[in-house]
Amino acid sequence: MWRVPAGRGLASLALLISLAAGPALAQPPDLMAEGAKALDAKNYSGAVDLFSKAVAADPKDYAAHFQLALSYSLLDKFAEAVPEYKTTLDLHPGLYDAQINLGICLLRVKDAAAAIAPLEGAAAQRPKEFRPAYYLGMARLENRDFPEAATAFTAAIALNPAAPGAELGLAHALAAQARLDDAEPHFRRAAQLDPTYKPDLLALAELYEKAGRATQAIAIYRDFPENPGAQERMGALLSESGDAAAAIPALESAVAKSPTAANRVALAQAYEKNKETAKAIPLVAQALAAAPDDYELRMFYARLLRDQRKFTEAAPQFLAAAKLKPDAVQPWNELAGVMVVSEQYPQAIAALDRVHALGGDTPIHDYLRAISFDHLHQLKEALSHYNKFLEESHGKSPDEEFKARQRARIIQSELNRR
Repeated sequence: MWRVPAGRGLASLALLISLAAGPALAQPPDLMAEGAKALDAKNYSGAVDLFSKAVAADPKDYAAHFQLALSYSLLDKFAEAVPEYKTTLDLHPGLYDAQINLGICLLRVKDAAAAIAPLEGAAAQRPKEFRPAYYLGMARLENRDFPEAATAFTAAIALNPAAPGAELGLAHALAAQARLDDAEPHFRRAAQLDPTYKPDLLALAELYEKAGRATQAIAIYRDFPENPGAQERMGALLSESGDAAAAIPALESAVAKSPTAANRVALAQAYEKNKETAKAIPLVAQALAAAPDDYELRMFYARLLRDQRKFTEAAPQFLAAAKLKPDAVQPWNELAGVMVVSEQYPQAIAALDRVHALGGDTPIHDYLRAISFDHLHQLKEALSHYNKFLEESHGKSPDEEFKARQRARIIQSELNRR
């Protein structure tokens, strides 16, 4: 979620420690001097070799350990640098340059918990310097000590108000405490100072979504018109909020830039809500071609076809969904309805038998059975199901109950004449 800015901070490790106040070196002067020359020439591998020999010559020379650690750091060999910085601090406790460099190296090797102590020491020694405060904030953030991280980043920003990394770190520390309104201006300030940090606003938008604050999330997604993912999320949120018409342009843009199955389905859902079902159907068909075993997607496609009264095309889709989920009642229920409407009554009865076998019977299923048997001129069966429906419905389906009473009376009269 958060990041240590690449290439920032470790370059300062090239500043050599001043040893003027230290004891006279016990090293042969050529090793230390030649090592310093290698560092100046950016021959870091050569410096490692020279300072390793200096350490071997005098294991208690903290300056040699420090310069060796520094050389490893400049080669991005942070794991090798860490023990040399630790030895430096064992030999010379409280040495500021070793403290801050050790802390940074520990961050690079993903040991934030261990980085805290040396960075706290460095920050205490130099409370008016930006770097120790900033890196202490990073260590606290990586260690999920969010209130303490916020405190450190706030101190860093006070020392350097134009530091985008500190603004971003503070934003993440506040967001992790669910202080989203406090975090947003810092996300925006970081992006203002360094445009490469603008995508971090999308993390805030996701948090707004999770908090049920769609309006704030939408406002952020609007700032990313060229990002298909952001446009898809904005469109989906607008659609969910009931504003399908406003969602459609964003989702159309998302599909144009990134025609993924998810983007197509989101646009199809918006079309459906905006009563543009005909536009939704080809989008879902394309998505289904990429995911033929997606039960929910196939049911969505089948219902779209049904709603366009394309019953012949809808029926096999409901049947395919039933095969994907053999224990599901809904596909058979939908299939029964489609078969009744399309006047395929034997097939409707077969689907209703499956609903019954799965324990999904409701009064309306008796009504559908009654209609099917009625049209097949199986009057006794039709009358039985009309009466059963009327016994169980109790006013829940007034229109169907009215029709059922009329047909039941007619059928009963006809049966009485036989």
